[in-house]
Amino acid sequence: MFGKILIANRGEIAVRIIRACRNMGIQSVAVYSREDAGSMHVQMADQRVCIGEGSAKNSYLNMERIITAAKNVGADAIHPGFGFLSENSGFVRRCQENGIVFIGPEADVIDKMGNKSQARKTMMDAGVPVVPGTREPVYDAQTGLRLAAEIGYPVMIKASSGGGGKGMRVARNEDEFEFQFNMAQRESANAFGDDTMYMERYVENPRHVEIQIMADQYGNVAALGERDCSVQRNHQKLIEESPSPAVSGEMRERMNRYAVMAAKTVNYTNAGTIEFIVDPSGEFYFMEMNTRIQVEHGVTEMVTGTDLIIEQIRVAMGEPLSFSQEDIAIRGHAIECRINAEIPEKNFMPSPGRVAHLHLPAGNGVRVDTGLYTGYQIPSEYDSMIAKVIVHAPDRMAAIRKMRTALNEMIVSGVETNLDFQYQIMHHPVFVEGRADTGFIEQFMHIREEH
Repeated sequence: MFGKILIANRGEIAVRIIRACRNMGIQSVAVYSREDAGSMHVQMADQRVCIGEGSAKNSYLNMERIITAAKNVGADAIHPGFGFLSENSGFVRRCQENGIVFIGPEADVIDKMGNKSQARKTMMDAGVPVVPGTREPVYDAQTGLRLAAEIGYPVMIKASSGGGGKGMRVARNEDEFEFQFNMAQRESANAFGDDTMYMERYVENPRHVEIQIMADQYGNVAALGERDCSVQRNHQKLIEESPSPAVSGEMRERMNRYAVMAAKTVNYTNAGTIEFIVDPSGEFYFMEMNTRIQVEHGVTEMVTGTDLIIEQIRVAMGEPLSFSQEDIAIRGHAIECRINAEIPEKNFMPSPGRVAHLHLPAGNGVRVDTGLYTGYQIPSEYDSMIAKVIVHAPDRMAAIRKMRTALNEMIVSGVETNLDFQYQIMHHPVFVEGRADTGFIEQFMHIREEH
């Protein structure tokens, strides 16, 4: 049993993990930057340690300061949340060297699945369907040009170390290939310090569907159904729901089976997500694996009745999964809207500042994960997501109505948010009819730019 867990993160996910620790009788330690001194996760934790100021690289990405803080307070384990160091294999190794348990998969597994081109190759070998494309890494435009002719245009050029939409470019023909390849490679080198690329056939406006898996140290792997994350902008998800309106029972069974196969192939442990794209014909292909808890994990918790953070901690303590595949049943429908402090009319420009007034929605089947409170100063240094509104209802239409009510009820004044934008989506016929694909925002949600 862990006596104390340090949370190497901030905001709503840090609050979420602290609550899980409390429910298990485990002490929590918050790390924070000076800008986050007034944050809710700092106030809620049993102990708190300041680890720097300014941008994340001086604080939440500073491995040595986090490890030192964990040793100084006597933490048994570190929970990385999502983002920051959650998929950094070097950090996992630093934890191990210092006798601290990392609540997540092994470093070697993160290396294998974190490198997107290597993950593709691993899945090909395992028999998991992947989008037609390159098997080996691509380092230069000339090689890429030759391979693109074999794959067939349009092709998607992707960074092997990529994430968050960085280092991704589409080349629609031979004429623009070299420019797009060089741009993607430059973005990758700048963002990840790695210019290794891979390529795959570009599937126009697919659905983005992912399977949540949980695995223990004894070879038990369970798939907890799918989440549809198709509503996104610049490859950043805005709305997630479970189950997916595009997935049939038979398709779900196959996706779950492939997700479990993928996890077992790499001896995966802890929480992870296998991401698929679904083309208009209903064929699905492995895209990537996220070796951490996801922002949208609450949607799965609502429809399966599980607590994935508690399960993560239990697995890291060496306990077997508390449920088997047979125990997992999808009940009802859940939707999550990400609430960001941003101005949709100004190209989603971030809107940091002081929260003058806050009212959060509540009621049966409504959950809000947030670190907000009246008077809180939203810093400009970090991600603009300030809350996640999650609803659960017996069916999809009931969940949409409940989300409309929740968004209508939520008040955040003092800063601009995307609340109205999300409310509009909940009324858009394409979304309501369950037809939204990854091109939905660009195609239908026309934002009137302010000049």
